[in-house]
Amino acid sequence: MKKTIILLLLGVLCLSVQAQKTAREEIAANPYLSGSNYLDYDRYPATKPLTESPKGYEPFYMSHYGRHGSRWLIGKRDYTRVADVLQKAASDGKLTAKGCETLEQLERFIPCTIKRHGDLTTVGERQHHGIGKRMAEHFPEIFKHKSVAIDARSTVVPRCILSMMAECEELMAANPTARIHNDVSESLQYYLNQPWDGLVKEQSKKVDRKAKRAYQERVTKPERLMNVLFNDLQWVKDSVNTVNLMYDLFEVASNMQSHDTDIDLLQLYTADEMYSQWLIRNWGWYLDYGAAPQTGGLMPFSQRNLLKNIIETTDTVIGKSAAKARVQATLRFGHEVCVMPLACLLELDSCGISVENPDELDRYWRNYNIFPMACNVQLIFYRPVKGKKGDVLVKALLNEREAHLPVSTTQWPYYKWNDLRAYYVAKLEKFEDLSSASR
Repeated sequence: MKKTIILLLLGVLCLSVQAQKTAREEIAANPYLSGSNYLDYDRYPATKPLTESPKGYEPFYMSHYGRHGSRWLIGKRDYTRVADVLQKAASDGKLTAKGCETLEQLERFIPCTIKRHGDLTTVGERQHHGIGKRMAEHFPEIFKHKSVAIDARSTVVPRCILSMMAECEELMAANPTARIHNDVSESLQYYLNQPWDGLVKEQSKKVDRKAKRAYQERVTKPERLMNVLFNDLQWVKDSVNTVNLMYDLFEVASNMQSHDTDIDLLQLYTADEMYSQWLIRNWGWYLDYGAAPQTGGLMPFSQRNLLKNIIETTDTVIGKSAAKARVQATLRFGHEVCVMPLACLLELDSCGISVENPDELDRYWRNYNIFPMACNVQLIFYRPVKGKKGDVLVKALLNEREAHLPVSTTQWPYYKWNDLRAYYVAKLEKFEDLSSASR
């Protein structure tokens, strides 16, 4: 309980710095935020300038993990599931004019999705071009260094590979002398896209799926939307699971921001309905990937191998073998199911917070701050300029915004790497002890 209270206080502090508005107010002002993991990175851009390098220091290395950009929906039924309901209603003469318009839009769009499920979209490609360009602009000491060595690795999924290529194209354009090594292999999956396993998998079973569904049903208010789409509410009651339809249609509507299209299905929802649909997803993602007390706060440890790789790779750059390493940037590309728990494991801002009550979560933890399409974590390392002495410092960026880290510092956003490294190593060791004890 004491730890929860402390984390809650930290969350209040972090959110007071990052956003004065409530989640409801933010979504009302920017409806695209309600899309959770479908949020277009460029519709929620970082606008605050980055803090200048500490006096007497310069950036020399970046360690990064980024999600692929905007994509088509993954499931083959994600688009047709909604259309099937509306088509049945149309055949029975039960659609309103707005319902017919919605069905027409879906039927116009669905042929474009054939054999495209999960593919990167042009919007997603643009996102990574923008991120790569800003990397070079923000940290020219790293990326515009003559013959800079960049190690870029991706999961085996095509949308991740193409995202990697887009960023690397921008880095090469900014510095034609850059030496970029790209790698894609199943052998890298154990840290680039580690699934639930061991103790983490066991903890996931503690999530009460019935309670999760009950929360969804309590929060969902489908009556108004059903009146918009259908002309016979008795038919709806007999033929439609209204909670599911409202959820499934919102999935399609939210992800339309992943495309260059004039189809706008979000306009079917009121601001309050978008907020409630977001609440359902915010709670669901938190239970499955956040430091939720329902799972002992252990779900972020699904990314322990990724954190170990970050630490070990950094050691080769700044350790005794640094002269041989000669790598100025390590770029990794994968998925939101890695970025989100990684941000929670790193305890960036309030990502690692523990909240028991779903009705209070959005006060402290908002998924759109963590994992929009193309979300990324950048760790920037700084060393004293030539002729100076001092500790290696590190700054964390979450989606190109400076973030707080879980150790003390006198010069935020910069932290001593040795302090941070020791904290994370101890955290990983504690998990390994728990894992061993559970076997």
